[in-house]
Amino acid sequence: MSLIQVSPAAAAGVKLAAIRPEGPRPMPELAPPPEDRPRWRRPVVLAVAALLCLGLALWWQLRAARPPLVAVETMTPGPVTRVLAVNGKIAPRARVAIRAAVGDVVQDVEVEAGDVVPAGAVLARLDLRHQAAVLRQAEAALAQAVILQAQAAADFGRNRDLGAQVAQVTLDDARRSLAGAAQEVAGRAALRDQARVVLDRYTLRAPVAGTVLTRAVDPGQRVDTATTLFTLADLARLRVETDVDETYALQIAPGQRVRLLLLGSAETRMGTVETVAPRVDPDTGGLAVKIGFDAPVRAPVGLTVTANVVIDSRTALTVPRTALTGGAVFVLRAGRAVATPVRVIDWPAERLIVTAGLAPGDRVITDSTGLHDGQILREEGK
Repeated sequence: MSLIQVSPAAAAGVKLAAIRPEGPRPMPELAPPPEDRPRWRRPVVLAVAALLCLGLALWWQLRAARPPLVAVETMTPGPVTRVLAVNGKIAPRARVAIRAAVGDVVQDVEVEAGDVVPAGAVLARLDLRHQAAVLRQAEAALAQAVILQAQAAADFGRNRDLGAQVAQVTLDDARRSLAGAAQEVAGRAALRDQARVVLDRYTLRAPVAGTVLTRAVDPGQRVDTATTLFTLADLARLRVETDVDETYALQIAPGQRVRLLLLGSAETRMGTVETVAPRVDPDTGGLAVKIGFDAPVRAPVGLTVTANVVIDSRTALTVPRTALTGGAVFVLRAGRAVATPVRVIDWPAERLIVTAGLAPGDRVITDSTGLHDGQILREEGK
């Protein structure tokens, strides 16, 4: 048997040839998917969208071309009341501010706010010890003067009774001494009376009957003559006090009727303008007005009251304030807005009284916003 020898190099080559990888293979081409929508649908969709847009545009043009709707009011004369509405406060007709006549320390206070007191009732007392001592001194001096007067009277009587035994000069001196003693007694009596008056001022009394509205003092407090310590008022007779702006000063006068509504009450009360101040307050520009109630009313002082003062009552045409523009209103005639100049009474109210420019039966557009003369319009509800 013969042996065939293989060199290592040859053997390696054989092995390398055995494991050499093959080159990349090309991927097969994929066929396009078959078309699942008909080709005619896209043009149809575009046509429908175009028709919708055209219809919307036509609808908008037709809508814009239609005349706008307006509210119209037919002018008819009727009763009109012109009212001036103001706010006021409940106030007593009579009110008294009580101050101390002398300055000193308050010893005690006898009343509280809200107490009803008669005339002469003690409200407070000041420390009167010093003034009481002054009174005692005056009374002692008066007593001494009275004694001296009695002695002078006795001396004069004796000299007078002795007659010719006493010189005329001595009698005249006794007479003058008696007159001087009498004057001294009178002077001392006046000082005593003055001390009594001052002492009485240390007691604060109610000058009138009424209700204590305010109390601004406590025991131990030092007071002066300028501070109001108590306020008394007669709450049985109340009225309304208010200020009217000077713009309407010529419109308001005594005797005008007033409808009054107290805050927190649904009941309307009637009253009358009683007084109108003859002077406008330069600081506030207001005119003080006082209104009386027809019937007595019970209410706390300072309560807010709405007062509707009846300035004028008449039969007239009226238009809403919104109908007025530049001194004219728009009257609807044959479907068109006709600018019509008018004269009105300018008053703080929603409706204005027409004094010239309109006649019964005119159809006034209630809101003139955005309108112009000759504009074609449609009346609401027609």
